[in-house]
Amino acid sequence: MKIKNPATGEIIAELDEDRTEEVRAKLQSLRQGQRAWAQISVRKRLACIERFGELVRQNSDELAAILTAETGKPIQQSHNEIIGAQNRIDHLKANAEKWLADETLVDTGATHERISYEPLGVIANISAWNFPYNVGYNVFLYALVAGNAVMYKPSEYAALTGKQFEKYLHLAGIPENVFQCVVGDGKLGQTLLEENFDGYWFTGSYLTGRHIATTIAHKLVPLQLELGGKDPLYVTDDVTDVKQAAINAAEGAFYNNGQSCCAVERIYVSEKIYDEFVAAFTAEVKSYTIGNPLKTDTFIGPMTRKQQVNVLDGQVKDALKNGALLKNGGKAIEGKGNFYEPTVLINCSHAMKVMRDESFGPIIGIQKVASDQEAIALMQDTEYGLTASVFSSNEERALQILREMDTGTVYWNCCDRVSPNVPWSGRKNSGLGTTLSSQGIRAFVQPKSYHLRFS
Repeated sequence: MKIKNPATGEIIAELDEDRTEEVRAKLQSLRQGQRAWAQISVRKRLACIERFGELVRQNSDELAAILTAETGKPIQQSHNEIIGAQNRIDHLKANAEKWLADETLVDTGATHERISYEPLGVIANISAWNFPYNVGYNVFLYALVAGNAVMYKPSEYAALTGKQFEKYLHLAGIPENVFQCVVGDGKLGQTLLEENFDGYWFTGSYLTGRHIATTIAHKLVPLQLELGGKDPLYVTDDVTDVKQAAINAAEGAFYNNGQSCCAVERIYVSEKIYDEFVAAFTAEVKSYTIGNPLKTDTFIGPMTRKQQVNVLDGQVKDALKNGALLKNGGKAIEGKGNFYEPTVLINCSHAMKVMRDESFGPIIGIQKVASDQEAIALMQDTEYGLTASVFSSNEERALQILREMDTGTVYWNCCDRVSPNVPWSGRKNSGLGTTLSSQGIRAFVQPKSYHLRFS
């Protein structure tokens, strides 16, 4: 498998892909290792995870360079992700023992009742390239702490980073037969679906998630899907600082080139402040530095997947045909690499693909609204349900709107944010299940009820 640098198109590495027989051998090894790993205390398992975090911090410069080289993520954003993902380890350190401990419900009378939490077994983690540390840690670190073994398949666009996870987890004390990284494209992912794992965790597109769900349904094992979104942001007429709201909204839309599951993908603005917001938003986007992702001042790097350029071109053409105005960008940048101009479309409507279909790139549509009721109706007009945001100076007004959103996460005066303290989940076409929080810890165990009668 050839690994290409999306900024230059050059091949930077070649990796041997895992085949079916290798997957089966590794799975058998993981089954043996998991039984011993489950007998180790949560405290000792946590110690390995903490050492892993320290090793990642100590080698963050090298790891950031690898992440940038294979995904095109600007180097400062690679550093931000690596350091920021440490909060998952801090969360486990503070909470895992509590949420994985046995619970006594009744300890009086003749019959005592208790719950213990046992690991699922061997987990298949089919992960994503856009935030491999964040979305990877959400799954494999939590699974390991809970006593599971993990077969980790990174995206083929972040395979080098996946191999680094394997290297440093083993150095931190996680046995080789407890965590294994397998490398390959979608064919390898299909192979994992055909093997007998005790649970499947996937981060990626809705179409692939639906295929996984239908393929493994007969196995009756846990499945969690973190899928895409078409996340709306609404700016009300009472927002305190229109310029600052525009700056924050632009970052939510264009950070990591818009290649985020919870990126802002469509914006609705009160007609009373629409022109002011559009001017400030466009000025902010025009100020972004585009180019070499290895430069620390670069904000917009190359897109990781070249084929997404055609998707964005199609959305721009469709929007312009249906009456949108182009305020910035609108086309690929000529030369080496998968660069696309940060694109701002205004006077948009839901007749346009840019307001309905997932973009996953540096493009945004902005639509004018006359009332909160109109904004709510438009925000709800989607098959996705990941996040929704409201910028307003009035908390109760914002909360009334956010209560109407059929999404797993809502934001007031912020956006594109994930915290390990609260659940991360999607609704409708944005996924199934929960990672992070106490629920994300317990997602990797199964309860066993004890009825203990004392004669």
